[in-house]
Amino acid sequence: MTAMLRLTLPLFLALTLFAADGVDAQPTPIDLGTLGGSVSLPSGVNNRGEVVGSSTTTVNGVTFRAFLWTDTNGMVDLGTLDPFGGAASAAAVNNRGAVVGASRIHPIFHPFLWTEHDGMVDLGVLSSAGLGSFAGAINDRQRVIGTYDGPALGFRSFSWTARDGMVDLGTLGGPRVGALALNNADQVVGSSSLPNDSNFRGPVHAFLWTPTGGMIDLGTLGGPSSGAEAINERGHVVGWAEIDESFTYHAFLWTPTEGMVDLGTLGGTSSYAYDVNEAGAVVGYSYTTGDRQIHAFVWTRTDGMVDLGTLGGTNSFAYAVNDQGQVVGRSQTAEAVAGHAFVWTAPEGMVDLAPLSGHAYSNAFLVSNDGQVVGVSYSQSQATDGRATMWLATGSFR
Repeated sequence: MTAMLRLTLPLFLALTLFAADGVDAQPTPIDLGTLGGSVSLPSGVNNRGEVVGSSTTTVNGVTFRAFLWTDTNGMVDLGTLDPFGGAASAAAVNNRGAVVGASRIHPIFHPFLWTEHDGMVDLGVLSSAGLGSFAGAINDRQRVIGTYDGPALGFRSFSWTARDGMVDLGTLGGPRVGALALNNADQVVGSSSLPNDSNFRGPVHAFLWTPTGGMIDLGTLGGPSSGAEAINERGHVVGWAEIDESFTYHAFLWTPTEGMVDLGTLGGTSSYAYDVNEAGAVVGYSYTTGDRQIHAFVWTRTDGMVDLGTLGGTNSFAYAVNDQGQVVGRSQTAEAVAGHAFVWTAPEGMVDLAPLSGHAYSNAFLVSNDGQVVGVSYSQSQATDGRATMWLATGSFR
């Protein structure tokens, strides 16, 4: 959904800087900090520019805590469900500032809902098996979805509301279900295994779940498996689907009227869709002709699949797109295989989002409708020392 433009102080300064003398400049990375340790990993951003994720609390510690970052208060520890402390991580934040994630209450994790009014609330568990339960997404109606370790040693998925509590989403006949995304119409998408999946390696199919209709199979593009990654407010679903028995997969767009539509490739054998915006623009990656390179793409009904190129290297991947058409992802550069984050717009093409000072690489996988791009910066020697980073994309504001 498109949010009203919110000119926070950092955004105002960035717009002033980039608009000065009509000269484009590379967006400056902003360090979102940590909770006292050296690592912070973002996992969600809303259209108010609020960021959530997890961070270590001591320099040498390994315990992560859930955080909420705002431009007013910086990074704030959301606490835990365990009165004696312990690990917690935040997975998503809605446009009202409600946060979901998981907190460890020995020996398993419990899903939580955090609000400014109530603090961290335990949503309960459907099973005490395995690692426990994890909340992964929340919509603006405060419906929460997540996964839990089921009794058959396969992940199952749940929906939680204040009225109904925690409800199992069911399956397409198999033991494994992974719910990944939902919209404000309470439509949930993901993938489920099928009957006779006794070895936990059988095919999976993309599904759409609603509170009234339950789980329906979205099918495939002719092959055995498919998976849904994202859904917009119009109920349009994107993901990947195998086209035959050779494990070749194509990005798809599913709509209630058209069913599953093959979005094709950039000339190679396979493609994969990660996100879709309210205008129906789809982003992901595709192999190019000869299958020697992978390039980020944006697909629209008008232009089909468009190659976004790279930052000078071989491969690039697009992970998210906002309602203004700003695409974010990661691309190899001429100098580095791990590469840099990027933001792409139709007028400006692919713009390099350099990492924080002292870091070699960056990756962007979240973008708000206000153009706040969120990802990580990390060093050349370790991909595990991520630091939550924000860049302010301004191309569509000019």
